[in-house]
Amino acid sequence: MGRKFLIVGGVAGGASTAARIRRLDEQAEIIMFEKGPHVSFSNCSLPYHLSGIVENSEKLVLMSPQSFQSKYNIEARVHQEVVKINRDPKTVTVKNVATGEQYDEGYDTLVLSPGANPFVPNLVGIDMPHVFTVRNVPDIERLNHYIKSDGLNDIAVIGGGFIGVEVAENLKLAGKNVSLVEFNHQIMVPFDDDMAQILHKEMTDKGIQLILGDGLAKVAEDHVELNSGKQVKAQAVVLAIGVRPETTLAKEAGLEIGELGGIKVNQNYQTSDPSIYAVGDAIEVYQRIIRKPTRLALAGPAQRQARAAADHMYGIPHQNKGVIGSSSIKIFDLNCAVTGLNEKTAKKAGIPADSVYIIAPDKVSLMPNSHPLHFKLVFEVPTGRILGAQAIGKGNVDKRIDVIATLIMMDGTLEDLKELELTYSPMFSTAKDVVNLAALVGLNILYGRYQQVHVSEVRELVESGAVFVDVREKKEFANGHLVNAMNIPLSELRDRMDEVPKNVPVYVHCRSGQRSYNAVMALQNSGYDHVYNVSGSFLGISLYEYFHDVTMNREKIVTNYNFK
Repeated sequence: MGRKFLIVGGVAGGASTAARIRRLDEQAEIIMFEKGPHVSFSNCSLPYHLSGIVENSEKLVLMSPQSFQSKYNIEARVHQEVVKINRDPKTVTVKNVATGEQYDEGYDTLVLSPGANPFVPNLVGIDMPHVFTVRNVPDIERLNHYIKSDGLNDIAVIGGGFIGVEVAENLKLAGKNVSLVEFNHQIMVPFDDDMAQILHKEMTDKGIQLILGDGLAKVAEDHVELNSGKQVKAQAVVLAIGVRPETTLAKEAGLEIGELGGIKVNQNYQTSDPSIYAVGDAIEVYQRIIRKPTRLALAGPAQRQARAAADHMYGIPHQNKGVIGSSSIKIFDLNCAVTGLNEKTAKKAGIPADSVYIIAPDKVSLMPNSHPLHFKLVFEVPTGRILGAQAIGKGNVDKRIDVIATLIMMDGTLEDLKELELTYSPMFSTAKDVVNLAALVGLNILYGRYQQVHVSEVRELVESGAVFVDVREKKEFANGHLVNAMNIPLSELRDRMDEVPKNVPVYVHCRSGQRSYNAVMALQNSGYDHVYNVSGSFLGISLYEYFHDVTMNREKIVTNYNFK
């Protein structure tokens, strides 16, 4: 018999490590422990069982213990919880969850992939039977069974991250009245505030009650009470506040814990004990852009960590390039994706950053199903190094974000992105794809060819009486415009340029930014020194203002919104 490997945790990180070890070593003895009933299940797909998109919960389980044994000669022991690591004798103590019986199992190499646990705050009513978390297949089965109770309609989801938003969406698709409560002032914090407003509108348009800037205070039988005192009807409550790395075993074994609370590992995913490795949601990883530790609970990185750890066990070299964080999500009719740093995170990390917000067709506009694609690109000043991007639309946003993620991993710049050659067909994209266009706009800003303001700055400018020139056509202007804007269509600008004042800053916009860019350049080349393009233009302004206007009942800065 060869080397003996014990693996704690049987989902993405643990199962991938076991499979890689087997591919490298047919003689190895591999035992995988999972305290739940399933190994290798699709936890990212769990929310879709609530709406019936994944009709049968059994399909969430990707491989059974029997399959691991027959296909890979890996022993997967379910309902077996590792409760202690005995480092000196190199054994673990295992408890049979069903019987309570304990036994010791020896190892040559131990791999920890215990994942993370949902955060459950210590609040009144939090342990009531209608309060749920979503972390594994039994969790989602219990929740799905409960929401099908007669007369159950009102559900509160606490937390506006990926899981919370997906659970809320699928519960709404199942015909429930859904409230989503988020402590921050926006959902989906990887997105900047200006992009998140698009998501807020989509969720409210689809009938979800979105409550932001408020948190859960206590749970009652038929409602939840928030920090503000507001009561929200809730016959069921789903906690999606976040997760904490499962580090109990590691701490009790004296393994080093990182500054963010995850298990500390080196570049080869070894813990402070060289014979113990750790991968997945429980560890801290290296964020290559800000050059600091981070935690990243994603399946893709966990699988790459698993392969790298197994390779190191067999002397196969691996270059650890760190992580950047790339994610995608579908929120009703919108596809959303993000990679790297957003603008607020970059600035918080002390990186001098700027951004451009582009709205462009996702394919040639005369093609069927062409839709606007909202794209934000974040870059370092003055180097032009690409730091991150966010994309929202009805088309292929993941393709565009994957392009940016690749460039970030290659330390690419705006100049690199400008020259990037991508495939083109009118049915798939435009000849100058939105990512190339974003690079061109970014370079114009970086090199000072013109100046811009963001949609987040427009309200303050309007309220201060700043001069706005709307270069859309008269019919467009009549359908909705900034309350104090003057309308000079681009087609008339050269004949009416004397109407634009030269002694004050002038802010120019159109629908999406292209016509206003041409207007800004025409004005600059005609002696106007203080001209600014509104990044995102009127479509971006409408989307940015809408949710706050509706929920805060504040005075609008537009005569009418335009979302098309």
